[in-house]
Amino acid sequence: MIVTHGLAVPATPPAGHAVIIGNFDGVHMGHQAMIARAIASARDRDVLPCALTFEPHPREVFAPEQAPTRLTSMREKMELLSNYGLVRAHIERFTKEFAALTPQTFVEQVLVQTLAARWVLVGGDFRFGARRAGDVAMLRELGQQHGFEVEAMPNVMQGGERVSSSSVRAALAAGDLARAAVLLGRHYSISGSVVHGDKLGRDLGFATANVRMQHNRPPLSGIFAVRLHGVGAQALDGVASLGVRPTVKAAGAEAVLEVHVFDFSGEIYGEHVRVEFLSKIRDEEKYPDLDTLKAQIARDCEAARQVLLEFRQNHRI
Repeated sequence: MIVTHGLAVPATPPAGHAVIIGNFDGVHMGHQAMIARAIASARDRDVLPCALTFEPHPREVFAPEQAPTRLTSMREKMELLSNYGLVRAHIERFTKEFAALTPQTFVEQVLVQTLAARWVLVGGDFRFGARRAGDVAMLRELGQQHGFEVEAMPNVMQGGERVSSSSVRAALAAGDLARAAVLLGRHYSISGSVVHGDKLGRDLGFATANVRMQHNRPPLSGIFAVRLHGVGAQALDGVASLGVRPTVKAAGAEAVLEVHVFDFSGEIYGEHVRVEFLSKIRDEEKYPDLDTLKAQIARDCEAARQVLLEFRQNHRI
């Protein structure tokens, strides 16, 4: 997939693009429906399907204390958009200056001049331009002036609930990974490079891969049964701890993602891996000493092995 940035982008295909607009955090089932619609529309019009997204999230600019937890890093988002069939993604840097563009200027500079939009798909509540003055009706009017069609995407529902990034965050925060998987259309995962940690897991007899996260803060925490992708041809079973490690770290420590891979002894420092979360085992706890922590880790390993066995028997992985 081609990824481009900014307003001055060369080599735009003369035929133009079918464009979907959004933050696409999580690339959930609603986003996937938009992608599928864009691919079909692009095929009908002999253009290319493209996602227009923004970095950072607007609330990180205007109200950082209220900014949502990111479900996906930018790299994860781009990989998912590509996996679901898009051939181009365009990232606009969201700044206060960019937010001050009038709706007309946004359409002219981004959709027309930069992306040569021939067809545009947005959510029904889409707003754009300075003070969020633009809506779907205005976008349709501007589209008529500049030669592109506009569609509004209906809500995608799962189990009576509207699929949204917020609903995925709520499911993950509650530890309901099964519900999150329904909303995402896949198990939730976090990707990152394996980096050196403090080696405590190795000292306790449970060596871990420390995965560097690129999220503003993780959307879930606790102990999980997981699979590790990116090391060899097959995914590896394991147990993961995602949190602040209260037994060994002081209050206020940053969250860390550590994975103990079962029956594995190789060195994977520097590898880019993906941790797939299958089921939550428990919340983090603070233990009185390392011996108690070690005994609990052993129990977590057994619980994770049982979960992974049941998943495999049920043909879910």
